[in-house]
Amino acid sequence: MRRNLVWIFYALLLALAPLVFSSNLGQALLSQMGIAIIVCLSYNMLLGQGGMLSFGHAVYSGMGAFLAIHTLNLVTGGVTLPVSLIPLAGGFASLLLAGVLGWVTTKKAATPFAMITLGMGELVWAMALMFPGFFGGEAGVSGNRVAGNPVLGITFGPQIELYYLIALYTFVCTALMYAFTRTPLGRMLNAVRDNPERVAFVGYNPQMVRYLAFAIAAFFAGISGGLAALNFEIVTSEVVSGYRSGAYLLFTFLGGTTFFFGPIIGAILMVLAFVLLSQFTQAWLLYLGLVFIVMVMLAPGGVASLVMLHLRLLRSGHWRRLWPGYLLLVGAGVLALAGAAVLLEMIYHLPQSAALGPKLRFLGVTLDTHGLGSWAGASVVTLAGLGWFEWRRRRFVPILVEIQQEQLENVQKIKHQDPA
Repeated sequence: MRRNLVWIFYALLLALAPLVFSSNLGQALLSQMGIAIIVCLSYNMLLGQGGMLSFGHAVYSGMGAFLAIHTLNLVTGGVTLPVSLIPLAGGFASLLLAGVLGWVTTKKAATPFAMITLGMGELVWAMALMFPGFFGGEAGVSGNRVAGNPVLGITFGPQIELYYLIALYTFVCTALMYAFTRTPLGRMLNAVRDNPERVAFVGYNPQMVRYLAFAIAAFFAGISGGLAALNFEIVTSEVVSGYRSGAYLLFTFLGGTTFFFGPIIGAILMVLAFVLLSQFTQAWLLYLGLVFIVMVMLAPGGVASLVMLHLRLLRSGHWRRLWPGYLLLVGAGVLALAGAAVLLEMIYHLPQSAALGPKLRFLGVTLDTHGLGSWAGASVVTLAGLGWFEWRRRRFVPILVEIQQEQLENVQKIKHQDPA
């Protein structure tokens, strides 16, 4: 019952989101988030569920985008095909490509698999520049999504119409990928991730399991690429680059690979970072790198693991003991991050001060990169925040450990009372 409520909430969220964020920017962001959710979930089918670290997943989303844009141009030229089905053309094209390349790619696991995917990605990216007839060269391939005959008056010209098409694909693809985790193949993929030797011992071929999962993940990645082709109406060689594959890896990991909904969080963060954070600061890539390092060190389970930790604390009723210290800990962290951000912005602006001037405005404060006061103030705030954070952490962690021990003791008592 609870699972059904989650899916109903997910469907309502996709349906009502454009009514809340009704501006052109809001609808564009929501459309990109839907596309990113599909591709990040498909990537996590490899990384989180299969333990396959891929550096070339953009090959399949990108080739799906190219096949979709060419199909769109055929529809514009007179071929009868509903525009709403064009993303499926991208999905099946990527499935066919994965059927060819995947058999070689999945012969090895772990590090060799990662290196093979990296080589495949670089090979396809180089081909994108060598064959301009198909890939369009540096200019790419463009199209017009207002093609063919409208169905029920829907032309997919307005962004809101395209968003609901993307939302429909997002919901269906999410449901199908979740259903895959419940199938025998999905369970066997988890077994191959954890112990491929035992899987082979019981009579299954680990490579075949990896190969089938690889092809299915490529299919969904191709659908996301087809939706992106309709959304942007242009596809360039960048969509098959290693940079794009690295983005999928980075944000899927940040969202959390151990939980199914983790890549959904990562996809939302990816769009916000690329579209909004890049407009807020020129050093946004530096911030992403620092966030990735911090998450790997402190929360390797990603944002999803932090969400689940907070939910467990809320359900256990121990939140009342934690919230005062927790708020002070968060406040100290925010203070340290604000001071560090000011330092980073001034360091980034310093080489440009000759052309843009020594002053910049950040967080509502005017900073002078040539003035000692700005550097000293930012350094004091950063050090004070770090010191406060460490002091609060040393007082907060023992309380958290005590609560976890109490929960463990309660579980053991229940087991002793009811051995069955």
